[in-house]
Amino acid sequence: MESSMSLQFVVAFAVIVVIFISKTLKIVPQQQAWVRERLGRFHDVLEPGLRIVVPFIDRVAYKHNLKEIPLDVPSQICITRDNTQLQVDGILYFQVRDPKLASYGASDYVLAITQLAQTTLRSVIGKLELDKTFEEREDINRAVVLSLDEAASNWGVKVLRYEIKDLTPPQEILHSMQKQITAEREKRALIAQSEGVKQQQINLASGQREAAIQKSQGDMQAAINQSEGEKQAAINRATGEAQAIRLVAHATAEAVETVGKSIETGGGIEAVNLKVAERYIDAFGKIAKEGNTMLLPGNVGDVAGVVATAMNIVKASK
Repeated sequence: MESSMSLQFVVAFAVIVVIFISKTLKIVPQQQAWVRERLGRFHDVLEPGLRIVVPFIDRVAYKHNLKEIPLDVPSQICITRDNTQLQVDGILYFQVRDPKLASYGASDYVLAITQLAQTTLRSVIGKLELDKTFEEREDINRAVVLSLDEAASNWGVKVLRYEIKDLTPPQEILHSMQKQITAEREKRALIAQSEGVKQQQINLASGQREAAIQKSQGDMQAAINQSEGEKQAAINRATGEAQAIRLVAHATAEAVETVGKSIETGGGIEAVNLKVAERYIDAFGKIAKEGNTMLLPGNVGDVAGVVATAMNIVKASK
């Protein structure tokens, strides 16, 4: 009997020791922060690692995750500046920076952040027209983050970023926007086509102008070449004629010189008399053949006189 009671006592004592140890030793995981209260009041924040807690006096009141937490903001209907309903769906990323404020700053900081994100988003979208909401997503996200971060600092939470997942206007607005986009694309296509035709005409005009310039330059060069050729031909003809005149003069001089030498030899005068008489007779013979009317000197039959006159000229020149 006594042995069984002693065994029960040992077992009960062991259980108490285990419970005491479990209440005393706490292992805080990495990237977590536990808030310890002592006798109902905030005492400190337990950091990751093995920590000792006084049983029945200390208790872990709150456990916070220090990682970046994504929070899905429920979809809601927002009214734009031009009175158009717009369904907006977004996601928020935040992180607990102060475990004490996160524990005592708000009863539920997650709910507070969610509600504040929705109200801020409605306020920001209400300042924009429908078309601007699609163009200025980055500005909307930035405005929501700034507003949330200012308020969430009192709750020990840092709002990192907000992203709009989807913007959905009503179906009739979607159809109108689709028609507008189609019209805008057709407009751009027509503008691009007209620009292409314009550029084509410009290219053709430029090509024709270049061709005309090249043709005029070619004609001018051909005219220059032709004039240069004519100039060179004229120079060559003049050179040839001058050369021919020099050769004729030279030949005539040589003939005269030869005739002069022949006259000085024996019988030269008689040969000259005979040649002059022959030329005289031939000349009057040609005149009689070529015309019906002719004028003759008074001493036409005096051949000896004519020869004598010619010989006097020869002697004088000699």
